[in-house]
Amino acid sequence: MTSAERIGAAVDAMGGGPLSEEKLQRHVAPLFSRHKLAYGERIYLANHSLGRPLDATEDDVREGLALWYAELGGAWDRWMDEVKAYRARIAALLGATGVDSIVPKTSAGQGLRAVLNTFDAVPRVVGTRGEFDSLDVILREYDHRERIDLTLVEPRADGRFEADDIVAAIGKRCDLAVISEVMFNSGQRLMEVRRIVDATHAARGKLLLDVYHSVGVFAVDVAAFDVDFAVGGSYKYLRGGPGACYLYVASRHLDSNLRTLDIGWFAKEAPFSYERPDPPRFATGGDGWLESTPPIVTFYQARAGQLFTHAIGVERLRAFSLAAQRRLIELFAARGVEVIGAREDHGAFVVATHPRAVQIAHSLRDCGVVIDARGSYLRFCPDVLTTDDELVRAADLAAPLLRR
Repeated sequence: MTSAERIGAAVDAMGGGPLSEEKLQRHVAPLFSRHKLAYGERIYLANHSLGRPLDATEDDVREGLALWYAELGGAWDRWMDEVKAYRARIAALLGATGVDSIVPKTSAGQGLRAVLNTFDAVPRVVGTRGEFDSLDVILREYDHRERIDLTLVEPRADGRFEADDIVAAIGKRCDLAVISEVMFNSGQRLMEVRRIVDATHAARGKLLLDVYHSVGVFAVDVAAFDVDFAVGGSYKYLRGGPGACYLYVASRHLDSNLRTLDIGWFAKEAPFSYERPDPPRFATGGDGWLESTPPIVTFYQARAGQLFTHAIGVERLRAFSLAAQRRLIELFAARGVEVIGAREDHGAFVVATHPRAVQIAHSLRDCGVVIDARGSYLRFCPDVLTTDDELVRAADLAAPLLRR
């Protein structure tokens, strides 16, 4: 059976309706048997960081490598078919109007650089202090080298970012706004993305949305938001590991022939013809944003996780996630600890704040509960493999440390 057939059969066996622990453990957990065997009895609640791999992931990677062994250079046609399939699956998850709008990248930061390098003059850029390091370090370094004029919006005293503050920073002139739909540290979900997009467009600018903590968590619709660009990847909720990232470019910018300096020979009109017209002739649409020889194995690595998400459906995954988050909140509350999450304005993980968050995360790992910390935020993220017993044991071990 192919990966799609195995995953589809397991999901079909569960039937429709809400996901339940009993059905997931019976039908879906066997799809992750290699992980379970290797990982042992540790409780994994860092799914917001690195998603668990399916058994099919290793098989898919072997398929891509087998083409190399068997066909050498003749493998390129099949490899490029897999790239196209990757782009189509991401387009569907983003609500993109066309596959051509998805430009494969190896990191979200690579996508941001491609957008920054569409500007010939120094652009005015507005971002927030809540952007993850992969974007934040690039924005600040570009600003330090005077490649952009950067304004960063600060959070309020409660740690939350408000649309009013972002819109005020955008003002009457902004060339590019960069915001995350879900903040990586606190899990806050910006609920007024469209308002921020409209403000950016009114200021004659474009908006780049980081959807790394959105795609695979809840329904994302970049067309409805009318964003100009989006960046994300497969590392977390899509269970595709590192390197399988993407840049979304709205079709209106592809049609307007917007160009970036971040291109390579795969962006040529006919890359395998090896002709060298001067100036170069680039492919139309999103292919004109491609770079040099891509890391082919990455697309096979990402396949099973994307198929899994499509097969179950983001809506069902979101409902299960919210229920698990509510259960964690109840368990912690019964033990005298407040954690935040399980709301529509929140992502896939619950958070507890503590001045010694990093040390607590290390202590819990030593006890077999794998979570992580970002600053003062401790992040707990159950997924479809997490059992209620694991949530109870995690709360039992974490609550005493958080009460100190």
